[in-house]
Amino acid sequence: MINYIPTICPYCGTGCGILLEEIDGTLTDTMPLKTSPVNHGALCIKGWNTHEFVHSEKRLRQPMIRKNGNLQEVSWEEAIDFTAENLGKIKDQHGPDALALLSCARATNEENFLFMKFARSVIGTNNVDHCARV
Repeated sequence: MINYIPTICPYCGTGCGILLEEIDGTLTDTMPLKTSPVNHGALCIKGWNTHEFVHSEKRLRQPMIRKNGNLQEVSWEEAIDFTAENLGKIKDQHGPDALALLSCARATNEENFLFMKFARSVIGTNNVDHCARV
């Protein structure tokens, strides 16, 4: 049985409407949502291929930390603690401007605002950039 799932494209913050085609629990195709007020039935090349990454074997499914030279799966709690601890060490040893944060084109404006707020308020740096190569 074929199902069509209306959703928003995950590739950038534009919010293009898409239809994901699902057959027997597997995403098989992506089509533009013709009634979307954002993209009016058009999609970029990334949007047309949205369904392809979902079932990829290369997709990370949980956090990993390098231990003894090898990447090992860890819990979210351990990954967050590890990251916070090491960011704190870098900030303490070299100052907040030794850190820079790079945002993603998939983030919304609101998420980017929070990201900048975190960088400036918590880390104490203005070193924030964005990879807007959609």
